[in-house]
Amino acid sequence: MFSGFCLMRSGLTASAVSLAGRGFRHVVQNQIHCPRCQKVVQGTRQFSVMKNLRQPKPVSGILRFLQPVRKTTSTAAGKVVKELPPHAEKIVGGWLIGCAGMVVGAVILGGVTRLTESGLSMVDWRLLKDMKPPGSQQEWEEEFKRYKQFPEYKYVSSQKEMTLSDFKFIYYMEYAHRMWGRGVGLVFALPALYFLKKGWITKAMRPRLAIYASFIGFQGFLGWYMVKSGLEEQKSPDGVPRVSQYRLAAHLGSALFLYTLFLYGGLMHLSKPQRMPNTRQMTRLRVLTHGVLTMVLVTALSGAFVAGLDAGLTYNSWPKMADKWIPDDLVTIAPKWKNMFENPTTVQFNHRHLAESTVLAITGFWWVARKAPLSPRARTALNCLLGMAFIQASLGITTLLLYVPTHLAATHQSGSVTLLSFATWLAHEIKRMPK
Repeated sequence: MFSGFCLMRSGLTASAVSLAGRGFRHVVQNQIHCPRCQKVVQGTRQFSVMKNLRQPKPVSGILRFLQPVRKTTSTAAGKVVKELPPHAEKIVGGWLIGCAGMVVGAVILGGVTRLTESGLSMVDWRLLKDMKPPGSQQEWEEEFKRYKQFPEYKYVSSQKEMTLSDFKFIYYMEYAHRMWGRGVGLVFALPALYFLKKGWITKAMRPRLAIYASFIGFQGFLGWYMVKSGLEEQKSPDGVPRVSQYRLAAHLGSALFLYTLFLYGGLMHLSKPQRMPNTRQMTRLRVLTHGVLTMVLVTALSGAFVAGLDAGLTYNSWPKMADKWIPDDLVTIAPKWKNMFENPTTVQFNHRHLAESTVLAITGFWWVARKAPLSPRARTALNCLLGMAFIQASLGITTLLLYVPTHLAATHQSGSVTLLSFATWLAHEIKRMPK
């Protein structure tokens, strides 16, 4: 007959008693006589299980020390979420679009600075000291005196007299461009730190933040590296002080690439692509979209070489160049490959035909995609891309025929950014959605 006395004498816990009540009788240590029923009880596996239940495993001192650390780490890591709540996603997306807008402002202001020949007015680069412009008359005269030591003033003064008032205008243009660039860094960095603290930056987005920050810093370096090339004695035949067209193209190209990254990142947060069928036709269209995007970017970069060499002033006729399809001075520099980057005639020739090819490519792409099962937003982006391509081509031709007026040239450069925006938007809308 079951005896609770045997169990209690064995020192078992209430959990063991509960198990014994379910059929495990005489659960005591191995080979121990039960004085009440005079039976020898053999040890069982159930005994070892119950022994583990009543005697928890000891925790080492190191593990006991790490327990709160593990808890803290997991709590902090818990802020790195895979998906953001809707309100946070909209805020982060708006911030990225705002950063993209700041980059556009820098590109436009940089173009105007270049067109007004203001980029070489500040002859040094100091991160913090440059943020305060000259205030007194004496400070302005000292700054003007430093500017007079460099090639641009020598060239300009040989053509016409430059007054302190003229210098102030070009100085403020370059100053505004530099301060805007610093503003891009602040608009990016301060919210980024706040969002990191709030846990609104997903694990997938953290590497992108590092890329954004790297490009912003690289832009600042490229800007001064470009200006520095214009402060050196010129070796060009006409002797006009210019920044290196290679460095100018690198500066503009990295800015456009940074803008595209910001814009695409913002669209990913604010506008989820509408699902479309994953057919072979759609796969082909996705490949063509990235091809068109690349052509738009390459054409914009060729425009940087046009600006760097003032190549827009060489042949101001269209569609021919001085009544010829192929001008006589197309290849005049040895080795021949340098003509593509250093001969103003060749640079304008390349930019013309790259632009015409891009318009034709976009038109053909629109024709191929007109019957594709695109979503409404993708269809709108496609139509905007086609319309902007013709507007941009018209702006370029008008700028050329009117001998590159500043307002039209700046509008033409802004149009290239707009065209790039529509191509990026279309690439976002047409991308393949995960199943």
